[in-house]
Amino acid sequence: MPYSYNLSSGGVQPKKTVSCQSDGKTYEELRRECLQNNELFEDPDFPACDASLYYSQNVPINFEWKRPKDICQDPKFIVGGAHRTDICQGQLGDCWLLAAIASLTLHKETLARVVPHDQSFSDRYAGIFHFQHNQWLDVVVDDKLPTVRNRLVFVHSAANNEFWSALLEKAYAKLYGSYEALKGGSTLEAMEDFTGGVGEMYETKNAPSNLFNILRKALARGSMLGCSIDITSSAESEARTSTGLVKGHAYSITDAEEVNYRGGKVKLIRVRNPWGQVEWNGPWSDGSREWNMIDKAEKSRIMQKSLDDGEFWMEFEDFKKNYDKIEICNLTPDSLMDNTTRKWAVRMFEGSWIRGSTAGGCRNFIDTFWTNPQFKLNLVDADDEDDQCSVIVALMQKNRRKLRKEGLDLETIGFAIYEAPDDEDHLGKDFFRYNASKARSKTYINMREITQRFQLPPGKYLLVPTTFKPHHEADFMLRIFSEKNVDTLYVCFLLLPSQPPSHQL
Repeated sequence: MPYSYNLSSGGVQPKKTVSCQSDGKTYEELRRECLQNNELFEDPDFPACDASLYYSQNVPINFEWKRPKDICQDPKFIVGGAHRTDICQGQLGDCWLLAAIASLTLHKETLARVVPHDQSFSDRYAGIFHFQHNQWLDVVVDDKLPTVRNRLVFVHSAANNEFWSALLEKAYAKLYGSYEALKGGSTLEAMEDFTGGVGEMYETKNAPSNLFNILRKALARGSMLGCSIDITSSAESEARTSTGLVKGHAYSITDAEEVNYRGGKVKLIRVRNPWGQVEWNGPWSDGSREWNMIDKAEKSRIMQKSLDDGEFWMEFEDFKKNYDKIEICNLTPDSLMDNTTRKWAVRMFEGSWIRGSTAGGCRNFIDTFWTNPQFKLNLVDADDEDDQCSVIVALMQKNRRKLRKEGLDLETIGFAIYEAPDDEDHLGKDFFRYNASKARSKTYINMREITQRFQLPPGKYLLVPTTFKPHHEADFMLRIFSEKNVDTLYVCFLLLPSQPPSHQL
């Protein structure tokens, strides 16, 4: 049967990590074997060779794989905590990955799960390290790193004897088959891979009217939030504006509040510059006169959480005028701490579009559209504050980065949502011919994942994920985040009666 599971907001236990080694051995088993045999680990699944570096070309320079103990004296896994300054880009176009790692350093609990801190080059050292990705897949690597003239070629730390970021990059490269496979991507892609979360992106100049409410709810659910100011040329990168903001720079959003001000309500948002300095100097900035016009108790409550340098408040309207993009990574309940005030309810499914069976293409191809996988949703309880149900739908095509070396590019994907009749299971051609969709993805696009938030009335719905053209094959994962407990969300994967069992996941 197709693989599916749900994560509700109550009583969630963290999933056990799963080893990605071909022999199934865990990090602890492999390290114990190395220590018993008095040898350093060499990873047979990602060996220190040219194929682990590039797949489309010959290695352009003479790399030498070296362990940290051969690169410097007294190597450390982490020096004085993991910080964004530990992440310096090397000769690889993976700045998107580095930005995600930098964002992780602002979320210490999540970082500690992705990068287990109890690793070192001294205590029980065996040349083996491990990192956790996505649904807590444990990725093991040896500590041989590509160097030229005794210097790391790819990601490295500002401290010459610190190696956690270089080893994390290697684990990510292993996940996708080579370092070259990491060229080009989005920050949200890496954040999703690290955490198993679902990403959303908003343009502040074209944002929904309830954006502030979306941000407040995301913060309450422990989501990772970032924002940035667009640049029009490389010369503008990290250029400072007269208001103290930095263009082309990744900020994090850390809080949102409403305060009573001059007889009305003012929406405020708190932003953090990871530099630890250089702040907004406009209204509601540190020490500005606006703070003297609100209740002292309210001021004390809000300002006591804003003591760190680099963190500042802005009025939300000023924020939207100055910043261009917001990125949200919504985390699943199992990746959050127990003290998170509210958690998403999540349902996940994995399936396939198969030529001649379930690869029906988009609604333009009415003769085959009905053969696509169909998911039934029963939205029962509306959100607390209105009569609508908040639902985030995320459709991801799987393993495409890893399949690049086989010449497989991203498929163009999308989905449609229909109001579902009560008395039918798998719906046929006539239903889709005569019924319009209730909601759908904004566009069909060749991205790894498309994500969209909907406000739907309680009721029964049918969700149909598709490739744009019929007969195009790919594996996919569908994730549905809802505000209410997953018990109110019923999803059913339906297969054509003629589909052979060998096609099922």
